[in-house]
Amino acid sequence: MESPRASIIVRSYNEAEHLGKLLHGLEKQSFQDFEVVLVDSGSTDGTLEIANEYGVETIEYIDPENFSFGRALNYGCDAARGEFCIIASAHVYPKRDDWIECLLEKFENDIALVYGKQRGNDTTTFSENQIFKQWFPERDIERQDHPFCNNANAAIRHELWEEYPYDEQLTGLEDVDWAKRVQKDGYDISYAADAEIIHVHDESAGEVLNRYRREAYAHKQILPNQSFSLWDFFRLSATNIVSDWNAALKQGVFSDNLFEVPKFRLLQFWGTYRGFSQDGPISDRLWQRFYYPDRDSYPDPDREVKTDRPDPSDDREGNYIDYSDAGLYPGSPEEEPR
Repeated sequence: MESPRASIIVRSYNEAEHLGKLLHGLEKQSFQDFEVVLVDSGSTDGTLEIANEYGVETIEYIDPENFSFGRALNYGCDAARGEFCIIASAHVYPKRDDWIECLLEKFENDIALVYGKQRGNDTTTFSENQIFKQWFPERDIERQDHPFCNNANAAIRHELWEEYPYDEQLTGLEDVDWAKRVQKDGYDISYAADAEIIHVHDESAGEVLNRYRREAYAHKQILPNQSFSLWDFFRLSATNIVSDWNAALKQGVFSDNLFEVPKFRLLQFWGTYRGFSQDGPISDRLWQRFYYPDRDSYPDPDREVKTDRPDPSDDREGNYIDYSDAGLYPGSPEEEPR
């Protein structure tokens, strides 16, 4: 069987509420020379049935007890046949029909990884939308000098994965670690602002805390010279709360976010503080809590992003995808993206 140019690798765990929307968006892509590889870690909510309905042919299974983000990606990349591995979370969906094209056209001989823009929808908290805007700007970055990227929306060269598999021991930020290693060996990373997806984060307070704690623990392993003190918790919580309130005031939604903003930011930075404060290896029980809680920062918040294009590009020919007939899982949100 002839190999496709790209393999879409999707990690899933009880994602029936969202997976259909992603697979619908893939069906609408103008570029169709791809396969879908689903790596599932024990879904029981109909996720696999939805994958079968959409004709996903390659489904890899990983034992929840052995799960890590890096290990799941290694399973997916090992099963992939494409020249490029496009990595997407199961709870994202492409905004336009040229999403895949926008990722792949960035690859040149020395480009190892391309990642794309992320935005939220109406279920996304105001503060997380502010984070998306900060981390994923409106303009391309042709070659960036730092390893930040995000595997919710990214593509790598398959042949490079064979040389640089993902670190299976990290509790998060396996994407940043991978980028750091390939950059060290002379490869570049590119950001494609037009490769936009909607990232649906509908998390409880405990899940937000857990996510940032898990990522901070990994951050400390990747960059052991960095630290996050109790003073950093107070300083960054205060400055980001005030910044978000100011933005909400300008957008006319201050009263709606008066309490939501401090709640999210305190959880974010308290989780970060706890992750950095964790000493030594984590227990098996904590490892499982990181990935399977009750339900399921990297860049400097003050850094300036240098871009290579002076103006946003919104003149592409790609069409916005209509998700009204996506056959969504009952009860799933259908809000339009912000």
